Amino acid sequence: MTRTTTGRGKAVMVLGTTSGAGKSFLTTALCRWYARQGLRVAPYKAQNMSNNARVVPGLAGRQGEIGSAQYFQALAARARPEVRMNPVLLKPEKDTASQVVVLGEVDEALSRAPWRERSETLWQRARLALHELLDENDVVVIEGAGSPAEINLHSSDYVNMRTAREAGAACLLVTDIDRGGAFAHLFGTHQLLPADERALIRGFVLNRFRGDASLLAPGPEMLARMTGVPTLATLPMWRGHGLPEEDGVFDDRASGGLGAAGGLTRIAIVAYPRLSNLDEFQPLRNLPGVRLSWARTPAELDGVDWVVLPGSKAVAADLAWLRAQRMDVAIAAHAAAGRPVLGICGGLQMLGEALVDPHGLDGNAPGLGLLPLVTLFEREKLLRAAECRFAPTLDAPWSALGGRPGRGYEIHHGRTAQHPGLPAARPVLFDGLGEPLGWQHGPVLGHYLHGLFEDDRVLSALFDRPVRPLDQVFDDLADYIDRHFAPGALAGLLSPAAAR
Repeated sequence: MTRTTTGRGKAVMVLGTTSGAGKSFLTTALCRWYARQGLRVAPYKAQNMSNNARVVPGLAGRQGEIGSAQYFQALAARARPEVRMNPVLLKPEKDTASQVVVLGEVDEALSRAPWRERSETLWQRARLALHELLDENDVVVIEGAGSPAEINLHSSDYVNMRTAREAGAACLLVTDIDRGGAFAHLFGTHQLLPADERALIRGFVLNRFRGDASLLAPGPEMLARMTGVPTLATLPMWRGHGLPEEDGVFDDRASGGLGAAGGLTRIAIVAYPRLSNLDEFQPLRNLPGVRLSWARTPAELDGVDWVVLPGSKAVAADLAWLRAQRMDVAIAAHAAAGRPVLGICGGLQMLGEALVDPHGLDGNAPGLGLLPLVTLFEREKLLRAAECRFAPTLDAPWSALGGRPGRGYEIHHGRTAQHPGLPAARPVLFDGLGEPLGWQHGPVLGHYLHGLFEDDRVLSALFDRPVRPLDQVFDDLADYIDRHFAPGALAGLLSPAAAR
């Protein structure tokens, strides 16, 4: 393909018939496919709703946060992740309220505003970011949200067809055929759109198909006759693609067979209601011989090798839930038996003696008492990428991490320090200035560094198993869609649509 040297870049957009249809997956694959054609590519999602966020360069030299999906899409596009790629991020705090992050920074006023009333203001910020990315790149690959055919929301929905119209995007509409009803989903979504928006749909994609593709006939042909839109791809079910699931949730199938020593490492992640940043565990799922599972009851911790307390958007509330389930007792018993317990960010804070919240941000609460630490919640959120190093030696079962470097990111309000009335915790993870970010007490390790398992050096230290590089995951995704899209279809999306 020929690179654009002047003028506006092209836009390709991935819409879905439902949430979870495969938009993020396909957008990521398209980013790498177009990047491999020698094009300058950037991802974009006008608004994401997720507690899976990444720290990236923001405005005026500050750090900001975007949805994890757009972070990975930027890496797939061989572009530097930055806040314009996801100008609006909604981070749910409860069922009826979300923290609104605009161009990487929390906007308290918009967080308090009713959704319909704030959408026009948010669109203006998102629209500017979209045009800047189109001006700077050959291709912008755009991800929609939910469904574009929610007729009760259409007038205020700027994430789907308003963005598509603004960018003049060539749109793909993807559906999850494994759920059933795929042709009805595609036809119904198409028909609920106004005529000018239907005209932007260039192709349908059947995702997660299992079985003999010839049995689909004559469905795609009939759908094309009714809508004028061809089915451009039938993507087979692919469980081991290596990307985090769109909402961070995964199944608990063992991945990749047994490890080098023939064993299976069973890791249980405590699934409290407001858990966050779950995408950081995907590298563990990619390892042969590692089985990740959710744990919502004490019984689901029985017999596991590791217990992990992940990040949380509401630490005190999730800690109360954990106690109500009696999981605090099970976690303490696991640690007492000398088996590994790992807390990350909010999980670290739960492992300490107390949460102190003078500003009413999260809530006061007694901790689990497995680390002699106290967390004080501060009004300002800390966002930063971090290069760290473990202490020269760590006690078992974490001794393999001794002296190892690691990289990741911090995103938290709490500041954690030694409890003044208890024996000192042992700091074991330090940032570039020598400040502690992690502490160990026996088998219990807690730290603030999200994304640590994405560092191959850490995985290699902890597991004697081959690591699949993230860049290989992106190339495999590009190869996959190259095989399964109609010949010339992906390149054709960058050409003007023929009149139908």
